[in-house]
Amino acid sequence: MGKIKQFLHDVMSEMRKTSWPKSKELTKYTVVVVSTVIFMAIFFVLVDLGVSKLFRWYLDL
Repeated sequence: MGKIKQFLHDVMSEMRKTSWPKSKELTKYTVVVVSTVIFMAIFFVLVDLGVSKLFRWYLDL
């Protein structure tokens, strides 16, 4: 039980040392992540459609 208590104490100590982003920074980071995810999703959908179309064209020969 003492090891768990010491571990939690160490975790809290390290968390106090952490520099947390401000609200504006957090908003910017969130916008960057969401826009990147949307861009990558659209990119992979288009690539998948293109590969599927090429594969179907190849099978129809």
